[in-house]
Amino acid sequence: MTTTLSTTTDKVPPSSGPARDGRRGLSYPVVLLILAGALLLLATVRAVTDQASLTSTAQWGAAMGFAVPIGLAGLGGLWAERAGVVNIGLEGMMMLGLFSAGWMGWQHGPWAAVLAGVAGGALGGLLHAVATVTFGVDHIISGVAINILALGVVQYLAKLWFAAEGSEAAARGGNDKQSPPMERMEPFTVPGVADWLGDLADKQWFLVSDLAGILGAAVHEVSWLTLLTVVLFMGTYLVLWRTSFGLRLRSCGENPQAAESLGVNVYVYKYAALAVSGALAGLGGAYLAVLIRMYQDGQTGGRGYLGLATMIFGNWRPGGVAAGAGLFGFMDVLQTRDRPVVHATLLLFALGLAVLAVWQFSRGKRLQALVVAGTAVLLWVWYATTDTLPLELVTASPYLTTLLVLTLFAQRLRMPKANGRPYRRGQAT
Repeated sequence: MTTTLSTTTDKVPPSSGPARDGRRGLSYPVVLLILAGALLLLATVRAVTDQASLTSTAQWGAAMGFAVPIGLAGLGGLWAERAGVVNIGLEGMMMLGLFSAGWMGWQHGPWAAVLAGVAGGALGGLLHAVATVTFGVDHIISGVAINILALGVVQYLAKLWFAAEGSEAAARGGNDKQSPPMERMEPFTVPGVADWLGDLADKQWFLVSDLAGILGAAVHEVSWLTLLTVVLFMGTYLVLWRTSFGLRLRSCGENPQAAESLGVNVYVYKYAALAVSGALAGLGGAYLAVLIRMYQDGQTGGRGYLGLATMIFGNWRPGGVAAGAGLFGFMDVLQTRDRPVVHATLLLFALGLAVLAVWQFSRGKRLQALVVAGTAVLLWVWYATTDTLPLELVTASPYLTTLLVLTLFAQRLRMPKANGRPYRRGQAT
């Protein structure tokens, strides 16, 4: 049976799995056209509203920082669900990674914190695997239980390890809500290029300065963990869509019975996927700890759930997850900016939805185009009749964006066919 598997699966084109629903992915020219259109919209809104921070290096650098933990959680969800396991427990695994990083970081530095965060998240992923794969517990129930359990564990251990009277951790500033601070992980800047892009951005030229401001975020004061995240996204695509290992893993999420009949040990692949899933979510938590240089209670702030949203928005593909994380990171960072900037995004969304409505109408989707166009008109009226937004809406903007995006793109989504379904060995016979 093993020989049959190696000769059969390796002949299947790695890209054939996601295309089973008859839809083809976006070509590179189309992707570049979409990016150019998005840049044009941003430059137009920046010029009309006179909100220079919409395309500033500081804005996009912060957005990239906010996007990293969301993207890592989404990538973790992708690994799990491509193997057929729903992972609602990403938030809890991020908590475990955050706490583990905070505990290790103040003693041994930020890189040790990163490793500890990955290990803590992986343990949460393996716990989810034991419950769902070995014992057949419902995936949603197991994920929710892990979120609740992780919250209780980290709060208990924080009191025990950081707030103990007379302990070294307490003497260094630890308490039941936070760990002692760790050393700073120094970011990197590309010399010459960063200054050149900064000079271009300062000139306020239409499109040129906007592009320079956005690109500047990729070369100025960039975290090494951000670079690692980019590598992980590219590595995920290569492993899952360009190797026989990835083909077998994805087959467990599409048709585990057929995979088993070809000699695939489905349990092993599901365990491996969940270990990687938890490790990625834990790395997202470690990133937060390294960013603020400590563990802090509640620091994950629902980013595990936003990661799930990016995974769905990205149609269970790494590129889509990255795009979704960028969008939600951009909206998340707006909470730290002035409210006029958030108000300007109303015009940005109105114009973007208007373009989407035209595109849908050209493809014959008249009803969807009408709904999207109506939403665009409402956002434009909202922008034209107000000067600012209530603070509550500014705070909720990432979650409102999540609902809007998932509502608009829900009809184009296709999850793995066996995702969330119970599987027991021997069902194929």
